[in-house]
Amino acid sequence: MTSSASGHPSGVAYGEGKLALLDAAIAVVADGGLRKLTWRAVAQRAGVTHGLVAHHFGSRDALITAALELAVQRSIDASRLVPGSDRLEDFAANLVDMAVTDADAQAFQYELILEARRNPELRPHVRSLLETYRRNARTALVELGLPDDQPLADLVYAALDGLVFGVYSEDDPARAHAALGRLRELLGLLARQGWTPDSR
Repeated sequence: MTSSASGHPSGVAYGEGKLALLDAAIAVVADGGLRKLTWRAVAQRAGVTHGLVAHHFGSRDALITAALELAVQRSIDASRLVPGSDRLEDFAANLVDMAVTDADAQAFQYELILEARRNPELRPHVRSLLETYRRNARTALVELGLPDDQPLADLVYAALDGLVFGVYSEDDPARAHAALGRLRELLGLLARQGWTPDSR
């Protein structure tokens, strides 16, 4: 058995489920970029025939869409971006750990964003990715008692995305934890001061 550069076993039989194929697609892109995403590469990673991949998804675009939806939802759920409480300490409580433990999902998303600059057909995927994160950031801020303000949500999302990218590229979780703490403090200050979009 051989391993890829990211430590994934290649050709390991993950099973025939759709989820296993999506996991394989995410890993293929994380290891080699979006241009390496083929039926054959996904099938080899999942330990199935490439006909099975084609049967489940029908087109490469459908595979990318499904893999992206899975990667984004896993990231949102794992990071606790929307904490389900009004406690600041719960906001994005597992963001840094998620960036460390699910690096493939992050790499997949970054690869898609970069490739979309060269391939306009991918831009709708990127718009969907960004809108999903921004919408969830907005929901989280409202839960924390802050005004329903999209520019603030965009700013917070950009900060969180930067922290994830920093962990992914520099492997310095402690720095990201400290910065996330500061972000929570700033949000708490805004909430306590009764900030609104019209505040000057």
